[in-house]
Amino acid sequence: MSTLDATRAELALIVLYLNKAEARDKICRAIQYGSKFLSDGQPGTAQNVDKSTSLARKVFRLFKFVNDLHGLISPVPQGTPVPLVLLGKSKNALLSTFLFLDQIVWLGRSGIYKNKERVELVGRISLFCWIGASVCTTLVEVGEIGRLSASMKKLEKELKDGEKYHDEQYRAKLKKSNERSLALVKSAMDIVVAVGLLQLAPKKVTPRTTGAFGFVSSLISCYQSNQMKEKGAVLTAGLFFKLKFPEILDGDAHAIFTDGYSFCHAVASITTKAKDKLKTRACSAQEVKNVIAIII
Repeated sequence: MSTLDATRAELALIVLYLNKAEARDKICRAIQYGSKFLSDGQPGTAQNVDKSTSLARKVFRLFKFVNDLHGLISPVPQGTPVPLVLLGKSKNALLSTFLFLDQIVWLGRSGIYKNKERVELVGRISLFCWIGASVCTTLVEVGEIGRLSASMKKLEKELKDGEKYHDEQYRAKLKKSNERSLALVKSAMDIVVAVGLLQLAPKKVTPRTTGAFGFVSSLISCYQSNQMKEKGAVLTAGLFFKLKFPEILDGDAHAIFTDGYSFCHAVASITTKAKDKLKTRACSAQEVKNVIAIII
């Protein structure tokens, strides 16, 4: 295994550990922006909840920049157009920078770091990074939806009208298209939220508008976090094989995790590879038992 592969594997394990707090962070985000919507920027209980929840969320995001750092050095699916690759990597870099700078903001707001002016400056820079990351995400999703739409139209020509919804490949692409459409809506909303937080258009994007868009975006994030649980399970099994039995996962391994496989399809693919490979090498009974247990 190369040094880069080892680094990616180690970072992926850290990502899996940090993702345990993801759902709680999204729930707190919904509370935060719901409170902002209710307060409309006016002093009171709702605004206090908004501010306290915002500070509490920053604790959940400590070291979360590692997630996008891992994404930055990870390979992309074969056949991805160069512009989409560059946009995706730019998103990872900007989002990782935002999350890293956000830790400095937390240090300032919690009283550990005393330079308030510098904390405010770092906070604004981090929000501009978030806007940039959201714009990149929006463009990536638009491009990927276009690619999916083209491939679906090609499949429609090959299939009859009544058969396309029974075709497994077509349904997988349709599901992926729906997921990307939802991600597109969320990223567009996040741009509005960031504009509101930076007060770039205070007359048009009021605190109530920011709260409304942020609350809906948070609900979408809560839904998406449930979808990530399956991917996390697949990644865990894949990492086990990569580290323990590197010959089981060959060059096709990346497709298992990135090409829109469902959890069941990914596990089935890994299981088939494992059984075929284990037949050709000497393994102890305990090793075989461990391999099967990790993917069931």
